[in-house]
Amino acid sequence: MKIKTIFTLILIIIPFTVYGNFLKINTPAKQVILYDHELKKVLFEKNSNDLMKPASMAKIMTAYIVFDRLQEGSLNLEDKFVISKNAWKKGGSRTFLKLNSEVTISDLLMGLIVQSGNDAAIALAEGIAGSEEDFALQMNQYADLLEMNNTYFTNSTGWPHEDLKTTAYDLVKLTEALINNFPKLYKLFIEREFTFNNIRQPNRNPLLIGRYKVPGADGLKTGHTNESGYGLIGSVVRKNRRITLVVNGLNSMKQRGKESKRLLELAFRETYILRAFQNNDILSTANVWLGNKSKINLMAEKPLKVLVNRSALRMIKTTIIWNDPVKAPIKIGEKIGIINIKIPGREKLELNLVSKDNVNGLGPIDKIKSAMNYLIFGGDIN
Repeated sequence: MKIKTIFTLILIIIPFTVYGNFLKINTPAKQVILYDHELKKVLFEKNSNDLMKPASMAKIMTAYIVFDRLQEGSLNLEDKFVISKNAWKKGGSRTFLKLNSEVTISDLLMGLIVQSGNDAAIALAEGIAGSEEDFALQMNQYADLLEMNNTYFTNSTGWPHEDLKTTAYDLVKLTEALINNFPKLYKLFIEREFTFNNIRQPNRNPLLIGRYKVPGADGLKTGHTNESGYGLIGSVVRKNRRITLVVNGLNSMKQRGKESKRLLELAFRETYILRAFQNNDILSTANVWLGNKSKINLMAEKPLKVLVNRSALRMIKTTIIWNDPVKAPIKIGEKIGIINIKIPGREKLELNLVSKDNVNGLGPIDKIKSAMNYLIFGGDIN
């Protein structure tokens, strides 16, 4: 048996559960979730399954439905919806749509996403479903499809309602689906400002502009009511790694911006993805017994990709083990041994060590010659 140490890393791989915390963070927010899209791992959560009011973060679902209709072709960005009195008179954040005017879906989406316009949200809802009430039924149908099991929508805007509810965890599900399913339309969320009816309004997302701007931020949406407090869904991409934050229950716009930036920066700074065995790298060579080749190259069966916490650095010792020599015939990808990754304080990780080469077996006469050669001279066993 051969045992070989192939690398030692000053790292620790922390075991992960959905509701466990990879990061240790104190935060004044009532509900928080930080989510890594590539690994589909929750980095940190606080009360992420507690029911809460989404406020204008509910508009993400409104956008999702519009995006879906655009993608399937039943709507076009240049289609126009008539602005009803119900939409025109709605209070709160507004796009300042004119009563009875016809506005393109493109402009209504910008009003919804950039300006958080309640009037734009209602105009989209009425244009698609006929009424905001019927649109809310569709919102809940989509929520069911996305397995947002603790969410119930009552309107397109997130306007306060007794029955309106969601969770931070459900909003992460919605956000991930929107980003994955509509990558081109998702780019609307990065727009910094929008002017309509000669009124210019900046994006309300503090991660995109101003003192709390976060490099790599490209969405999504803020929310606030007296009942819910200040909340935000934000998503950031750096070096092809995306982390999404949902935070709610903060006391002010300033606290929302400051805390959102802090949480996202912590997530990127204190965690990273360790990748090993990514390119079918040769880890070692093994001797071959009774084959038409004397040696084979060894590699990992599959790449290793794990989340690493910088705050808990330890030594990781990785070894490969196989019985040498390896008897032919041997196929590419055939298991030859194992790769052990030993981590203090937890069970070792184990991957298969496989052959990178094909080796044919020898005929009867050549087998006898090879065996005699090995018994007499040792070393090369072919």
